[in-house]
Amino acid sequence: MNIQTFGFILTGILLNAVAQLLLKKGTNAVGAIHLNAENWLSTGLQLATQLPIIGGLSCYVISVVVWIIGLSRVDVTIAYPLLSIGYIVNAIGAWYFLGEVMSLQRMLAIGIIIIGVALLVKS
Repeated sequence: MNIQTFGFILTGILLNAVAQLLLKKGTNAVGAIHLNAENWLSTGLQLATQLPIIGGLSCYVISVVVWIIGLSRVDVTIAYPLLSIGYIVNAIGAWYFLGEVMSLQRMLAIGIIIIGVALLVKS
């Protein structure tokens, strides 16, 4: 995999991770969602007007385009496991930006993912 292809793959992964963080920020502003027949429309409108959710959805759309470009250049057996980088970015971003807990167990799991991704990239 050349640097340009890796750039497309990594950009797609990072945009996807940013999308997750923005969606979570938007849902934090709304609170826990409990849909039923009476509130589905008002809840949907409330979510649709949250700027972080709009930003997150925009990042998703762009990430899909970039991902398709990268995927056209590399085997899916390499590209798809690289999505694990998103787990690392999301965990760190959730801790840093959203104040979520980063326990020792979570840090160890992230370390294992990093080792796996490194092995994959070396193959």
